[in-house]
Amino acid sequence: MKKNTAAITGVQGYVPDYILTNQELETMVDTNDEWITSRTGIKERRILKAEGKATSDMAAEAVRGLLEKTNTNADEIDLIICATSTPDMMVASTACIVGDKVGAKNAFGYDLMAACSGFLYALSTGSKFIETGTYKKIIIIGVDMMSSIIDYTDRSTCIIFGDGAGAVMLEPDTEGYGVQDAILKSDGSGREYLHIKAGGSLSPSTHKTVDAREHYVFQDGQPVFKAAVKNMADVSAEIMERNCLTSDDVSWLVPHQANKRIINATAKRMGLGEERVMLNIQKYGNTTAGTIPLCLWDYENQLNKGDNIILAAFGGGFTWGSIYLKWAYNSKK
Repeated sequence: MKKNTAAITGVQGYVPDYILTNQELETMVDTNDEWITSRTGIKERRILKAEGKATSDMAAEAVRGLLEKTNTNADEIDLIICATSTPDMMVASTACIVGDKVGAKNAFGYDLMAACSGFLYALSTGSKFIETGTYKKIIIIGVDMMSSIIDYTDRSTCIIFGDGAGAVMLEPDTEGYGVQDAILKSDGSGREYLHIKAGGSLSPSTHKTVDAREHYVFQDGQPVFKAAVKNMADVSAEIMERNCLTSDDVSWLVPHQANKRIINATAKRMGLGEERVMLNIQKYGNTTAGTIPLCLWDYENQLNKGDNIILAAFGGGFTWGSIYLKWAYNSKK
């Protein structure tokens, strides 16, 4: 009997209509387009403005598109794993809400929080359910409504983040395609440099925490940048070495879209030219758990069955990791 691997058999994304440009940010905080572009590579980002809409609504849009694209009935889905740092509410989980919104009546679901590395953690977790034969159809979502936790008076963070969702279908494969290897890491001491101070059990929400603006993302940019450059590049090189891959063997690097300079450093360490690096940070910014599936969605028509793909991310926690997969299908050109 051939070994089961977990293959991505479809990918779909969703971004809101509203475009927040660097020029608009110039009217909100002390910054400018040249400064933002030169340091991050970001020109614009999407923001969910519609009243009463939340993270689950973006995820549900991506999942509906994925079901249609893969000709899958919602009742066939066994499991939904939603990677997000911006759940609709503390209880119930966003995955459960998405399942309800798309009619996945036979699926159970749960959320996974690993900040910008969330999609990698969720993809690796979901792959084990496939490899063991436990489930046949799993949806992995990476989604964040970062605008809900960003202080738009803080120029160090508001220029970086955007809203968006991406989802992939995972199914069994016996031909050797799909997830081949994963290296996932974390270091909790990094929480000092990237966190939201209040709203958890350590510092529950009060008038005082709200007035002190402690429910927004805090980031100490320099140590986060240094850790991201080193760890994202290191783990990407490590997964290549562990699987005997040279730069010539890698078809695509799919990096977390946090900063163009971090992406460039990772690609350089892997020996890859920019023509083999997926990049959409210029139009979406950092959508946290959404960046990697959104890249796969944007580049889907350039992917070929058998392509060796390296996914890499670094995020708050600190969390970081890399996944090596073989693309399982030829997209419609």
